[in-house]
Amino acid sequence: MAELQNLAYVVVAASDLAAWRTFGETIIGAGVCDASDGALGLRLDGHPWRMLVTRGDDDDLTHAGWDLGSPGLLDEYVAQLRARGADVREESAALAEARCVERLFSLADPNGYRHEFFCGRTGVTDDGGALSGVLRGDGFVTGDLGIGHILPVSKDYAEGVRWYQDVLGLRYSDRIRQEIAPGVFADATFFHSATGRHHSLATGQFPSPKRLNHLMLEYRDMNDVGLACDRAKKAGIPIVLELGHHPNDQMFSFYMRTPSGFGIELGHGGLVIDTESWEPKLFDVMSDWGHARNMAMVD
Repeated sequence: MAELQNLAYVVVAASDLAAWRTFGETIIGAGVCDASDGALGLRLDGHPWRMLVTRGDDDDLTHAGWDLGSPGLLDEYVAQLRARGADVREESAALAEARCVERLFSLADPNGYRHEFFCGRTGVTDDGGALSGVLRGDGFVTGDLGIGHILPVSKDYAEGVRWYQDVLGLRYSDRIRQEIAPGVFADATFFHSATGRHHSLATGQFPSPKRLNHLMLEYRDMNDVGLACDRAKKAGIPIVLELGHHPNDQMFSFYMRTPSGFGIELGHGGLVIDTESWEPKLFDVMSDWGHARNMAMVD
């Protein structure tokens, strides 16, 4: 059975591309490039870009791009989607070229954005992403593990969990259900793809002005997490969650607001799942230490 290999890229629509250029280069430490149709590309490695920021008033996630690994697996996966009743369509050669892929299919997500499926990323280089000089370490953890992860908010939590597992075919990693007040729970479910990053996608249901709660990017060097947090504070960027650690994926991280208003988690040390021995668990805390919430940043 064909499976999604990794989350390869994301596309967001943003009202202020100049702010994103500064944010990407001077705070995150990504390389920046001018992409097609006036879009901004953020580079994390040799891929032409891993995050595409297009011009638009949405200020939210619009597309998530998944790598299938080979033409045969792409065709097999599309056939599987259609057998499950999914309305998947092949996109134009022009859009495939804009996404720097050979062929491209897409499918609407019930939570208001689209998934894109491809194989064969074009324009890959050996320049390491031409990353910003603000980084201390060797850049970002990508490769077979993909860009990182996204946490879109589900309109219907049970349906969202079912759809990501039964339609997209993502593998269940684990779940966190934390009582944050008597009888009130924060709840999230985590999914991984075939190459094993602890989660490439997670979802939950809670009040949110955005489809995307947050995007996570992972540094190779732990020091880059702390340095990015310092840079963000110095620049006056709102910190949503202070430095802390998650019990399920073992990520050391912090969260801040992007220029579009959704969150970004910058972390280090994320767990990679051994599918032969993995046993999903139910956790009762989102963070086992730290991640103090800045209440001034709560919507």
